[in-house]
Amino acid sequence: MTRIAGMAGNRGRNLLNIADRRPGGAELAVVLATSADAPVLESAEERGIPTEVVPLADDMSRTEHEEAVLEALSDYEFDLVCLDGYMRILSSTFLEAAPTTLNVHPSLLPSFPGMDAWGDALEAGVSVTGCTVHVVTDATDGDGKVVESEVDGGPIVTQEPIPIYEGDDSESLKERVLYEGEFRAYPRAVQWFAEGAVDVDAEAGSVTVDADVATGGDDDHGGLPSRRLVSDDRLDTLRYGENPHQDAAVYADYTCDEASVVHADQLNEGAKALSYNNYNDADGALNLIKEFDEPAAAVIKHTNPAGCATADSLAAAYEKALSTDPMSAFGGIVALNRECDAATAEQIIDSFKEVVVAPGYTDDALDVLFEKENLRVLDVGELGERTERFTEKPLVGGRLVQERDLQSISTDDLEVVTEREPTEDELESMVFAWQTLKHVKSNGILFADGTETVGIGMGQVSRVDAVRLAAMKADEHAEGKDAEGAVMASDAFFPFPDGIEEAAEAGIEAVVQPGGSVNDDDVIEAADEHGIAMAFTGQRSFRHD
Repeated sequence: MTRIAGMAGNRGRNLLNIADRRPGGAELAVVLATSADAPVLESAEERGIPTEVVPLADDMSRTEHEEAVLEALSDYEFDLVCLDGYMRILSSTFLEAAPTTLNVHPSLLPSFPGMDAWGDALEAGVSVTGCTVHVVTDATDGDGKVVESEVDGGPIVTQEPIPIYEGDDSESLKERVLYEGEFRAYPRAVQWFAEGAVDVDAEAGSVTVDADVATGGDDDHGGLPSRRLVSDDRLDTLRYGENPHQDAAVYADYTCDEASVVHADQLNEGAKALSYNNYNDADGALNLIKEFDEPAAAVIKHTNPAGCATADSLAAAYEKALSTDPMSAFGGIVALNRECDAATAEQIIDSFKEVVVAPGYTDDALDVLFEKENLRVLDVGELGERTERFTEKPLVGGRLVQERDLQSISTDDLEVVTEREPTEDELESMVFAWQTLKHVKSNGILFADGTETVGIGMGQVSRVDAVRLAAMKADEHAEGKDAEGAVMASDAFFPFPDGIEEAAEAGIEAVVQPGGSVNDDDVIEAADEHGIAMAFTGQRSFRHD
């Protein structure tokens, strides 16, 4: 465990933040101040941290004071020294006798090294400032006098950028630098030291941080960097968020080359702007139809597919997608992976839809679509390749980042595990169902006939309930099709045979699922008893948001 000697001049907010967060398991062994009135002392004592005071007497030289500080700290064991508003330049007397000493400066050094870093940044007109955690080095001459050019000149451990907004003043910028910036950077640096990831070369004046890795090829972090510095620009404020009482905005990443609803052109400018939910649903719909090379159409409601299909023509694909669940498709989002033609447009406006997304439109299609005043028509341009590797989900206090689920299977990837072999048509349907199921919230079950959906059971806490929901949707909501003879896809393994029993009752004749349950043998036996063909993918496709 790394123990820290903290030295502060006033409130010691960074030291207290480190004490409360204990980055890397580090803890404060002692807090030292130069005045008995420093508020940090009382705050440290409340946390059970020992304190020391070494006053700055008028007749004490720099060397004498540092020797007194070292004497006061001599009863404590510590591996790292952290300064926080310690308004005293340290010399080699202290630095050579103590472990590595860190300090934080409220700018991106070497820019603005002075006492009024945020004011200097505003005066210079820069758009970004921040803070720097650095190793403290001797900034005095042989007589103990301060060499201003060498203050805050030690090797940098880490930095945190903070944007400067139009209308910022010294107080507003100072607040963000001291809290948003320093409260991120200082604990990060302490954690690296606590984890033994930092190598300080005093002679070379350099710092190497093994933990601060960037993207890499075969590294176990798989291209996930240790820090994420993201700067997105606000594209627009939205009427509200998911609900009217929530404020919301959409931000744009202009480095993204992939077809995106954020960067799409809204062709009917007189229509309402996209809402928060429109953006979310349209993104889900677009990501789904990117799965297919054949003409494909999808209808999305609340980020779940109400229907999806591929066919020889776009109009036929849309008709099959819509017929899966036309009731749920009311007020949904339509996505197409081909230029929208008039025949498809005529079908789209036949019922209420919020948004249509496509990589282009014929003039005749636009004439048709524009008949609906508030149908938002988005042109995302050429679909091209899926280039964005990661997705993220904000959490309170952080965010989850993962690789996108870009898995794609073929019939060759399927392991048949039942006595009955699936037919060629069933194998083709399994592949279609699996690629579509990736976009259904878990627990997810999807029934497919050929390359069109028949029934979808999404977002259930029980897999067997998801099967029942898909069967109900197929029997009660689908138009001109049902579950009889269909293929069922499951986004994770069946833990018990009951899901297969429900599927057999619905008329399912083939199943594709990941496999891997301890009860696989029982599930396979149930399939064999009902004459159902089953294949394993060996990989699951959970989607939880």
